[in-house]
Amino acid sequence: MKSRRPLLPKDSLAQSMALVVLLVLAAVGVAGPSGLLAWGENARVLEQRQKEIASLTAERDRIKNRVDLLDPRHADPDLVGELLHSNLNVTHPDDVVMQLKD
Repeated sequence: MKSRRPLLPKDSLAQSMALVVLLVLAAVGVAGPSGLLAWGENARVLEQRQKEIASLTAERDRIKNRVDLLDPRHADPDLVGELLHSNLNVTHPDDVVMQLKD
């Protein structure tokens, strides 16, 4: 049989330092900013942001449609009439005003 040589203090120190470095790397891999624990949080935030993007896209499309309807070259008469009634209190001579009881 081959006999083992005794560990010298510097060998033991080198092994201990290597173990500490490996443990630190493992801890960073699990709990670091891009580690396993952050993975779930990042996925949740991504899903939340995608919902927000979908909501903002729908709002943008609604506003774009309204802007297109107000294009001076071919404005939508219904929308123009609605805006005149609501913003300027302007009515057409053929309009009938009905008062509602509160």
